[in-house]
Amino acid sequence: MLEKTTIDQAYTLIQPHIRQTPIIHISAADILGDRNDNNRICLKLEQLQYAGCFKTRGAFYALLSQDKLPKLVAAASGGNHGAAVAYAAQKLNIPCDIFVPSSAPKPKVDRIKDFGANIVAEGENFAAALKNCEQHIAKTDAFSIHAYNDMATITGQATLALEWLSQIKDLDTIIIAVGGGGLIAGMSSYIKMVSDIKVVSVETSNSASMYHAIINDKPVKITPSGMAADSLGASIAGDNCFTLAKSNVDEFICVEDEDVLEAQRLLWKDYRTIAEPGGAAAFAALSSGVYETSPNEKIGILVCGGNTKFDNFI
Repeated sequence: MLEKTTIDQAYTLIQPHIRQTPIIHISAADILGDRNDNNRICLKLEQLQYAGCFKTRGAFYALLSQDKLPKLVAAASGGNHGAAVAYAAQKLNIPCDIFVPSSAPKPKVDRIKDFGANIVAEGENFAAALKNCEQHIAKTDAFSIHAYNDMATITGQATLALEWLSQIKDLDTIIIAVGGGGLIAGMSSYIKMVSDIKVVSVETSNSASMYHAIINDKPVKITPSGMAADSLGASIAGDNCFTLAKSNVDEFICVEDEDVLEAQRLLWKDYRTIAEPGGAAAFAALSSGVYETSPNEKIGILVCGGNTKFDNFI
């Protein structure tokens, strides 16, 4: 369903347009306290990606992998996907329409505006914005980039794992936040192609579409809510995403909103790293103790998005 050569080629294709994001090593004792069994921890700072999130990878690959660039692009988004598509479209000189729910956070809507996209803010949630976008595409024949379930999107997100594993060679575990599932699907597929690294999926308990899909052995609809719903709040996991995650992810866990808020505070206080709620969820799994470490475990944590207001968590 997804091949290593395809991911390798995708990275080569998008590499001139993306930023190789840094890794920092942090003290396990600072995070784990008495739970520290000589663990080692690193953070992959993908919130420093262009447009502030990992989704820029998938947006560029979806566009650049076409035989020719489309004349118009459209996407529905809770915020980050819209910013990424708008950024890629701007850089490739393609007109762009982004459909967001009326509840989309202002910092994310502002980011989309920064990149010159036309914004349509209608509907109460992502599902309503997606329906509006699909109707628009049917009328205009705009090129569609789904936020997570298209294989091109999944392939683009997989390049993050390729890049990470080229930067560091000895991880035991990688912890990744999950929304609709495009990131975990792509990253876990690549990780398992080249290593035996354990992959851990993290969601907030009230926006856990993948967790419920795994429990029910199929994607099921949920009603996302809570502080991370704008980025992790897919009402249903993508079917392609579910299939790949089920095959390649080792552990599925949930954290609470208060865990995420505390993780945001710790990231800023100790590492001067700003992360939005969804971007801090993987770190929350470790800092809260929900993810149980093993002695001497070498852990990589993805900080995947930074599109938030600074005063939201200080």
